[in-house]
Amino acid sequence: MQWRKSSYTGGVNDNQCVELGRLAPGVGVGVRDSKDPDGGHLALTVGEFAALLARIKRTTSP
Repeated sequence: MQWRKSSYTGGVNDNQCVELGRLAPGVGVGVRDSKDPDGGHLALTVGEFAALLARIKRTTSP
């Protein structure tokens, strides 16, 4: 699986963020701590991931 960091992070060497990876087709999205890439990941369905993003946007909007 290929992991990627948000474009909102401080750059390639910024370890204070989460990384996302596309799981097998039909499975969803993996989310992991960039500081501990070997520590496992949280697997979310596409619907769960969309709900998470919506909640983050609601709680972080000015």
